[in-house]
Amino acid sequence: MENQIIKVQNVDITVSIINDDDYIYITYFAIFCNKDSRAADVIRNWLRTRSTLEFLSTWETLYNKDFKVFESEHFRKQVGLLTFTPSVSQWISETNAKGLYVKKGKYGGTYAHKDITFEFASAINSIFKLYLLKEFDRMKTFEKRGLNWNFKRELTKINHDIHIDAIRNNLIPDELTRQQINEIYALETDVINMALFNMTADKWHKENPDKGGNMRDYANAAELVCLVNLENLNAHFIEEGYSQTTRIKKLNEIAIHQMRLLTSDNRIRKLNDISKTEKYQDKQ
Repeated sequence: MENQIIKVQNVDITVSIINDDDYIYITYFAIFCNKDSRAADVIRNWLRTRSTLEFLSTWETLYNKDFKVFESEHFRKQVGLLTFTPSVSQWISETNAKGLYVKKGKYGGTYAHKDITFEFASAINSIFKLYLLKEFDRMKTFEKRGLNWNFKRELTKINHDIHIDAIRNNLIPDELTRQQINEIYALETDVINMALFNMTADKWHKENPDKGGNMRDYANAAELVCLVNLENLNAHFIEEGYSQTTRIKKLNEIAIHQMRLLTSDNRIRKLNDISKTEKYQDKQ
């Protein structure tokens, strides 16, 4: 179970990935919204109403092919009886439901699929539900943006491998030592660094002794996009037999042109904003 925490009205709410979907810990939710009642009792009272059972049965019918519809009717027929106090565990075991999940143990409790959580929230505290929806949507937005940003960084790494392969196949004779081969890789990496950043990796480290990694780790979105393009072009120029002097001159001209275009692109600006947000969150 992968967990994330969202803060709703100063309350930490756990969101877990169960069966590749989002489930929210409603036990603590029930405690917060009904401080004078036991969470289990709050959930039982919610579960024993006809509207809840109809909602759960419909949800399960839509998303759970193994749901036992006939057994669910047994629950609905008992609505209104004073002796009808179903537990979540009973509902799950008798109907094979998957919209609710019970975790055992000291820190256990009830998790509900996000759809069901919001229905539960409507029943016990509609104001809290609005704040919960807001923070949940915010979390999903950051997840989506983070995925896009990480994809861009991974794409840069993959493209770098293509660049290295062009160097290996065209610039490295078999008789060179491992140290000499590494020096050639470093020189060719600095061809791109000079064309885009106007400095070598060694110079960057000397000017930034307090920073780990390399200058590419601190590149913005426009620079990363340009970097991908330059490495593709340099790999092509190497295979075409251009000299290093010719390549660095051509790549620098291309970098200047592309950076002018990229820095004025609103989509790139949005990626930069996402990157800054992620870096800020990493520091928290």
